Amino acid sequence: MNDPRLSTEHDYSGSAFKPLYVTSVEVSGGSSAHGRATGRARSADGSLDLELRMPEELGGDTTGPNPEQLFAAGYAACFHGALSLLARQHRLDPEPITVKATVAFGRDPADGGYQLHADLVITWPEVDHAQAAPLLSQATALCPYAKMTRQGIPTTITLAP
Repeated sequence: MNDPRLSTEHDYSGSAFKPLYVTSVEVSGGSSAHGRATGRARSADGSLDLELRMPEELGGDTTGPNPEQLFAAGYAACFHGALSLLARQHRLDPEPITVKATVAFGRDPADGGYQLHADLVITWPEVDHAQAAPLLSQATALCPYAKMTRQGIPTTITLAP
């Protein structure tokens, strides 16, 4: 059950960032309100192609996904993957693990702009809190979404020629 391919130790060596996967998504069209875009989001490989919608609470029609839902899905999936990896490495069954991400969009009181808050709730039946707690801590260190919410991420913003 402790598969050596399930260890991040085999994915990394060296002192510089080493991309293991790179993707891009382009958003175009639509309108903007509350500093948020609607329009079409398409991944470079075509596996993601959807219309972004404004949530009803912000004046939208709720007929499609919005950026907060996509972020919540990514965060929950990433954390679920990290925790499942650790569960397998500790000979625990990851199958019953569920991760619920709640993302709130609102005003940033520091500057009047916008801000996100994120909360994760993990349900892991049959594993007691004392046994799960250190694995949650390790998953928090392993999951890049959790790291991003704590530290930010290196970002470049450029205007194309």
